[in-house]
Amino acid sequence: MKSEIKFNAARDALDCINKWRSWLKNERRYSEHTLDAYGRDLAEFFAFFDKPLNLAKLGKLDVRDFHAYLAARAAKHLEKSSIAREISAVKNFFKWLDRSDIVKNSAISVISSPRKPKILPKALDIDETFDVLKNAAALQNTKNPDDAYWMSLRDKAVFILLYGCGLRISEALNLNCGDLDNKDFMRIVGKGQKTRIVPLLPAVIEAVEAYKQECPYKMRKGEALFLGARGERLSPRIIQRRLEKIRAELGLPNTVTPHALRHSFATHLLAEGTDLRSIQELLGHASLTTTQRYTDVEIEHLHKEYEKADLLKD
Repeated sequence: MKSEIKFNAARDALDCINKWRSWLKNERRYSEHTLDAYGRDLAEFFAFFDKPLNLAKLGKLDVRDFHAYLAARAAKHLEKSSIAREISAVKNFFKWLDRSDIVKNSAISVISSPRKPKILPKALDIDETFDVLKNAAALQNTKNPDDAYWMSLRDKAVFILLYGCGLRISEALNLNCGDLDNKDFMRIVGKGQKTRIVPLLPAVIEAVEAYKQECPYKMRKGEALFLGARGERLSPRIIQRRLEKIRAELGLPNTVTPHALRHSFATHLLAEGTDLRSIQELLGHASLTTTQRYTDVEIEHLHKEYEKADLLKD
């Protein structure tokens, strides 16, 4: 169990912190995990100062105060991504104070996050992808052969959804019975409760229907589509472990995760000439910049292919 978050804040500032966290939860619809992370990040900021901060002091903090805080955090050898998230939380709080006409402090605007290293999505090539999908259909090691069969069909259906529709694992496992009834497309609620329309391939429908026919549990419209051994909604960890076994059997790297199938969906579409805007809509990316990472993946792939053919050697 996580410890309670304590803020080195005066009563008026603490009251605003609670209102800000409530706003993040109810208005911005942040997940419990993100809410907890933002709360702890802001607590670290308040803890840096010797005396509890009140609203008046928050308004008087200058650039030197913010830089001193960042220097102290950097001295702890934190990851750049962690520091960037902390800065994001602090700036979010000050922006909320400003918009709420509670505290205005322009000094916070000059604070920038450390540049994070560019991480390219890890995609499988087409042959590797289909090897994973075929292997998912193989019977799992279990004492009950009947369970092995329907579970293998379930896992295959999930993997085909991740690759064939570019879904996040959470999006696939949050599907309910009836969500795929249209046969042509489905409506997905992604990050930030944003809705997008995703076309359905016949192979996706066939895989899901095959699983539903063999699943021993009665499925009701509006309830979980993918079920675990006891009939509960399937846990992401089950699918992650299944893919871990598959990649070990196929000799694939640790980068082959359920999310890698989503990356592969985007990368393979790009290789076939699909425009970035369309891929952005299919993936549900808020920014085209996020989608543009796949151009780097494709360029990197082409570079390797040229090297294989000795075309880049003198």
